[in-house]
Amino acid sequence: MAKKELFKNPILKYILVHANAFPVNRENPGPSAIKQPVRILRKQDLSLILFPSGTRHSNDLKGGAALIAQLANVPLVPTVYQGPLTFKHLLSRKKVTISFGEPIYIDRKTKLDDAAQKNIEQQLQQAFDSLDKEVNPDFKYIDMSKNKKRDE
Repeated sequence: MAKKELFKNPILKYILVHANAFPVNRENPGPSAIKQPVRILRKQDLSLILFPSGTRHSNDLKGGAALIAQLANVPLVPTVYQGPLTFKHLLSRKKVTISFGEPIYIDRKTKLDDAAQKNIEQQLQQAFDSLDKEVNPDFKYIDMSKNKKRDE
């Protein structure tokens, strides 16, 4: 899943399409934002990369990931990325570490009410925090070069 704005750049669109990504309108997501990934997960041998906060730069987890996992009958696999935070820095060949946590299964019979959703969010956040500490507890998920430009 990727925000539809990323598909406007022809080079990035080519990469995304060939990586089996599909656009999502984050302003007006609609039912297809849930139905399409569920259909893909059920019918194809693919995984779905999804930021449960809706973006790379937020700690506020949302319910879409849990709902998609439940409807597709697949686990959520908490994953952390520690490495360059911009595409430009990624090309500089700096170290990248990706760490995967234990799968979190959501029973299809579970009603995803506020309490159940909060429980899943807590499990995910605990997994993210644990993985971060294992890899590098001092890693900062803020692009410091942007902050330097703002401060100047």
